[in-house]
Amino acid sequence: MRLVRYLQHWLGGVGPRLHVADFVPDTHPLRQWADSFPWAALVAAVEHSFATRVPKCSPRGRAPIPIRVLLALELLKHEVGAADEDICHRLRTDFAVMYACGFQEYQAPRSQAHFVLPETLCAFRGRIDEVLMDELIAIQAAAAMEAGLVSPAHLVVDTFPCEQGSQRVTDATTLYKAQKNA
Repeated sequence: MRLVRYLQHWLGGVGPRLHVADFVPDTHPLRQWADSFPWAALVAAVEHSFATRVPKCSPRGRAPIPIRVLLALELLKHEVGAADEDICHRLRTDFAVMYACGFQEYQAPRSQAHFVLPETLCAFRGRIDEVLMDELIAIQAAAAMEAGLVSPAHLVVDTFPCEQGSQRVTDATTLYKAQKNA
């Protein structure tokens, strides 16, 4: 009972705020992953795309979930291979996921912005069209080249499955040999 009494102000939303970054070390993989994205440019691209294609929502009801949170959840879902329900649950319980979604401080909030329903994430995913996805990839690629994380040389991906050690000749193999001999 003493622990609940000690935490009652924090749980009630009137206690001190916890800084999310204090709970996620600099070496944590999700923090490093989140810090590698140009979030402002990505969010601006999504907002611009949605402003031209998606009708405005009614101002009544619960406040909308920030685009930054939804975009980070969608990208993080694919990064960790989680289902919608799992990644939404981790947002409520995992400080590293909160950090990746852009939460600076955490306090049992009365606005439930950190409670994302899987249906909301699914609706957000449905609004991302091919043009927007290409723009987001271009923004991320430009930021990665600017940071020196990747080289501007073309990447050749051979998506045809084959056993390791196979001597199958592919366009990727031919291109690699041509580049090596040049």
